[in-house]
Amino acid sequence: MTSNQKIRSILKDRIMVLDGAMGSMLQGYKLKEDDFRGERFKDHHLPLQGNNDLLSITRPDVVQEIHEAYYEAGADFATTNSFSGTTIAQADYELESAVYEINFQSAQCARKAADKYTELTPDQPRFVVGGMGPTNRTASISPDVNDPGMRLVTFDDLRIAYYDQAKGLLDGGADVLMVETVFDTLNCKAAIMAIKELEEDIKTDIPIMVSGTITDASGRTLTGQTVEAFHASVRHGDLLSVGLNCALGANEMYPYINRLSKISSFAISAHPNAGLPNEFGQYDETAAVMAPQVEEFIKNGHVNIIGGCCGTTPDHITAFKKLADQYKPRQAQSLV
Repeated sequence: MTSNQKIRSILKDRIMVLDGAMGSMLQGYKLKEDDFRGERFKDHHLPLQGNNDLLSITRPDVVQEIHEAYYEAGADFATTNSFSGTTIAQADYELESAVYEINFQSAQCARKAADKYTELTPDQPRFVVGGMGPTNRTASISPDVNDPGMRLVTFDDLRIAYYDQAKGLLDGGADVLMVETVFDTLNCKAAIMAIKELEEDIKTDIPIMVSGTITDASGRTLTGQTVEAFHASVRHGDLLSVGLNCALGANEMYPYINRLSKISSFAISAHPNAGLPNEFGQYDETAAVMAPQVEEFIKNGHVNIIGGCCGTTPDHITAFKKLADQYKPRQAQSLV
């Protein structure tokens, strides 16, 4: 049975749990410039601290330890440390040439952790989700209000960048690819197209998760789509799941997950932030505060996959796992 088949089979029976934030956990290690450089990039001409994806190469011990902490907390999925693993995002550091290595090693860190915990708990196999972030460019919006036709990236630029990222993640051992934190659906469509092209090239079905982000109380993505419009724009991808992450806490995200749940035949995922950021950009909601909010998603039958985004930790995932085990998953036509 392939990983795709295993995941789809499990989703029929129970709510699966995604991990929490990577960045919040890395901050706790108080890593310095030398950690980001390692031997591989010690002579690079630009500062690298803050380029978290590089740590999969230079400090794989730290990245794997974080994945293991989430698996220990009960997560079924660990998301690779590859949010900015495209040539487009890495161009800020002039590290486009390292993109394949970043993604391959990011997947390897999660793969080693997944295999370790699958062996420890064979009744709960663990899976690796290749995380594909939105890049720092938008294909739909001009950066210049005086030139509405201007773009800093083309659809083909995105498609090629995502293809390279997807290949590195799969080669490194990812079971699933997740196009996440989607603020521009055109970017997401380029990613889906890239993954479909890779499917044809390697003659293998690749399960795809898509997770958008509602940026504020307007209930729309940055490019102005409602959740219904967003879903309509990506449903052609024959997705494993569609959902929302980032930007909002659980209470604020709930109505949009409710709406998405009512219209989709795909599995529904939700991984909200630990509340909204405070004036220092920090997230204040502990696991005890957040768990009752997340329970509303679960007990009302709106989700198949639950996890956490910014500010969440293994403690949050432990709490979510306990809740997920108490309720049945959302039922949809494609899961029956």
